[in-house]
Amino acid sequence: MNVLLVKMSSLGDIVHTLPAVDDAARHGVRFDWVVEEDYEPLSALAAGVDAVLPVAFRRWRRAPLTEAGAALAFRRRVRQRRYDLVLDAQGLVKSAVVASIARAEERVGFDFASVRERPAALAYSRRVPVTRAEHAITRNRELFAAAFGYPAPATPPRFGLAERPVHDSQVLLAHGTTWSTKTWPEPYWIDLARHVADAGLTPVVPWVDGEKPRALRIARAVPQAHVCPPMDLAGVLDLVGTVRGVIGVDSGIAHLGAAFGRPTVMLFGPTDSRLTGCQGRYASNLSASLGCAPCQSRRCHYGGAARTWQGRPVEPACLASVRPTRAWSALRRLMALERADAC
Repeated sequence: MNVLLVKMSSLGDIVHTLPAVDDAARHGVRFDWVVEEDYEPLSALAAGVDAVLPVAFRRWRRAPLTEAGAALAFRRRVRQRRYDLVLDAQGLVKSAVVASIARAEERVGFDFASVRERPAALAYSRRVPVTRAEHAITRNRELFAAAFGYPAPATPPRFGLAERPVHDSQVLLAHGTTWSTKTWPEPYWIDLARHVADAGLTPVVPWVDGEKPRALRIARAVPQAHVCPPMDLAGVLDLVGTVRGVIGVDSGIAHLGAAFGRPTVMLFGPTDSRLTGCQGRYASNLSASLGCAPCQSRRCHYGGAARTWQGRPVEPACLASVRPTRAWSALRRLMALERADAC
């Protein structure tokens, strides 16, 4: 079966789709995958993917007049091939638009109660009910199973990413996030980097956009830390797939760590690890202890007493409740488990 898969962003959402793609590929499904151009290198690694069709909604929105030609060229490419089925695993109006322009006998997506933006379901000829209370990985696997007619798998998720040689001395500190409420206090990152360095390992600090100043401050406080050069996604994949372990907030890079099977600890504050936490034998999710978490909000509405670290206030209050020693202890346990399994 030849299928056009529409799952365009974000990085974490694409990681959460990989197990469903792997399931379907094992049942003989072949995919062309529509994805935002920045994420093309990851989609191209997935099992069963014959072609990646990069889309550029983010770029087109910034310059709709000058990018009109590129948008038309994308439409022509999508319509070059007739598909047995189009599967919209994103559930947004913009992804439904892409699904609608493709040439296919059937268009499948979440039903009105399951989809992220209700009008998107109008574009589908078959709508699949999937409870929103399940983890994103499980939701995707159930959607794909219903779309292609095989039983929803109960096996642990397989991400289908090839193992890479591990650089045994590096621990990745994935400090970046687009939500201020997901941020772990900077003094915590510095303390964590010291723990990593004291263990004879190298703290590796990546950055994008406005995150470089924080990365540099961590490295100034802990000279053993290594600040990464600018990297595209291909470089990020090479890095994450080869580190000894990963500690990060709820972000795409941290999700990649678990997808590659690296020992990974993710820190959850406003978001819910039951819905988007990392999964795998070497994965652990640590959640904030505040009564208002998870609030799913980009703005902190905490009204309680200020959180302190070494006598100083730290923000945001949510993730301030997850201490560096807790995160480091969790990663050490996972790294020891991986070593024991390898023996």
